[in-house]
Amino acid sequence: MQKPYTLHSLQKRIKSIFLVIVFIVCSLCVRLFIVQIINGQELQQKATDQWTRDLALTAPRGKILDSTGDTLAVSYTTYDVYIRGREVKDANVTAKTLSEILELNFEKTLEKVSRKNVSEVLLKLQVEADIAEKIYDAKLDGVYMTENVGRYYIYGNLLTQLLGFSSVDNVGQAGLEAYLNDLLTGKDGYSYVQSDLQGKEIGGTIRYYVNGVAGDDVTVTANSKIQILLERVLLQAYTEQQAKGVTGIVMNAKTSQVLAISSKPSFDLNEVPRDDLSVLFEQSKMKAVTDTYEPGSTFKILTIAMALEAGVTNLSDTFYCPGYRIIDGQRIKCWKSIGHGNQTLTEAFANSCNCCFMDLALRLGVDRFYDYLNKFGLGQKTKITIKGESGGIVMPKANVKTVDLARMGFGHAVAVTPIQLLSIVAGITNGGVWKTPTVIQEAKDVSGKVTYKPETTERRIISQQTSQLVNGLLQHAENKTADFSFVEGYNVGGKTGTAQKYSETGAIATGKYISSFIGTYPADNPDYLFMVLVDEPSAGAYYGSLVAAPYGKEFFSQLFELYDIPKDDTSVVLEEVIMPQITGMSLANAVAELKKCGLEYEIDGVGGVVQKQLPPAGTILHKGDTVLIVT
Repeated sequence: MQKPYTLHSLQKRIKSIFLVIVFIVCSLCVRLFIVQIINGQELQQKATDQWTRDLALTAPRGKILDSTGDTLAVSYTTYDVYIRGREVKDANVTAKTLSEILELNFEKTLEKVSRKNVSEVLLKLQVEADIAEKIYDAKLDGVYMTENVGRYYIYGNLLTQLLGFSSVDNVGQAGLEAYLNDLLTGKDGYSYVQSDLQGKEIGGTIRYYVNGVAGDDVTVTANSKIQILLERVLLQAYTEQQAKGVTGIVMNAKTSQVLAISSKPSFDLNEVPRDDLSVLFEQSKMKAVTDTYEPGSTFKILTIAMALEAGVTNLSDTFYCPGYRIIDGQRIKCWKSIGHGNQTLTEAFANSCNCCFMDLALRLGVDRFYDYLNKFGLGQKTKITIKGESGGIVMPKANVKTVDLARMGFGHAVAVTPIQLLSIVAGITNGGVWKTPTVIQEAKDVSGKVTYKPETTERRIISQQTSQLVNGLLQHAENKTADFSFVEGYNVGGKTGTAQKYSETGAIATGKYISSFIGTYPADNPDYLFMVLVDEPSAGAYYGSLVAAPYGKEFFSQLFELYDIPKDDTSVVLEEVIMPQITGMSLANAVAELKKCGLEYEIDGVGGVVQKQLPPAGTILHKGDTVLIVT
């Protein structure tokens, strides 16, 4: 017999049902909370991805400007071409038209156009505007284009190694384009369009655009006018000297800011030689920062600064040069094999006498010499904002023998980078304070806010008094016949250098040299420093005074004309002389003949008879010019 329902049992059933309903409602509420609040954004994004198609709108890279505000690198609008195979009506016609306009392989284009199993396929990146217009006029179904940006370098072959270049994906690959890629790269935007389940665009729907943000603009320390001048002089040196390569730097002596920097050969940044990686790598390198070399006589600027600062010599000190020194049983020659005889320190510096500088190094001793090397920053990176900087090569102090120290005195047995050496010379000549060399002034975002400034340091390396003495020596060294005679009427100082090169085995490479020149202006308190290195000149001479110094003279002459800088002494007029015929003469008679004409000379060889001369007889020169005697 079934029991009748009681009030109590009925209440229990109702409560159970109510609890179930409450549980279900609570569960739904929790689920709704998770879906709408916790996972809402993610699910909304998935839904958007299902019913929209988006294409990236590449943001322009920031501009690169020179120190005067002149634009060096800029982005411009290009177009990327995409195919949506599901919307293509006639694959053959579409493929034929696109392959002809874009100069692509027909079969490969047809294969991409015919793909129905993907939403879209990239056909080509960075199509120029005139080509994009032809595609637009063809009115092909399933063909879409989105804006991209290309990179254009206003001056083409200017500042090739410093600026560098970027890939078709707008990623910096060399130079500042790579070093500052994160700053130069903008924030991309997007274009959205509604589509059906098959990915076809729904006609009449709204398109959405999210604009990108341009990258930061970067201002470099280089001056485009001075850079153009430097490039012109380097190209002239590269061609005339039939050199393996030429490197040049122009620096503000007061601030160590690089005003111009380049190496030849180079290439047009708008036509990057990507098909030859060895050429691309070699010509993209900032050799002034990455490559080390034995400086030779330009290093004597450092040695004489050390010796004067340490008090081991003075301007009235005298030295005797018989043409060699014997140290540790080794005969070390002066470049002038017949010797310079008796000379003062000033004369020895102007004569670039190796014997004098061996004596100075030995007077300093290993400990003091290395203390100054460390203070100057030899063997250390300058921390200039360029990738791949080398710190140079300095022999471990514990391994240095007396003969090694003597060689270091005149710039052998030590290796530097051009930027390292020139920054030290800047410190020596600007009052004795070394400053970090810089190629970047600052970076600013689209709102004008400064987003980057290079870190710089400074330190005193010599006294101001020693700095003034060195400046006087540099002034005298390049104006041997009269004041202001290196560049007629201008107070230019300088020092030449001739350095031997080494083979991969470490042996001296016969007949291979690096000829160099460092110039200062004005010599008594420099604003400008100029450096040129000619790697393996092969036009007949290799001495720095013959190969490199003339291009220093050419650079400063053009710089004074460019900025209409008045002469320091208008009374100076260089007298023209004619190169005499000295081939076949005895060395003594040839030297006497050249001195009578007021010409300086370099001697190559140890014989007593002149076998060759450079330049040839009859060439018009000026008093004070240097010629070559080959014996």
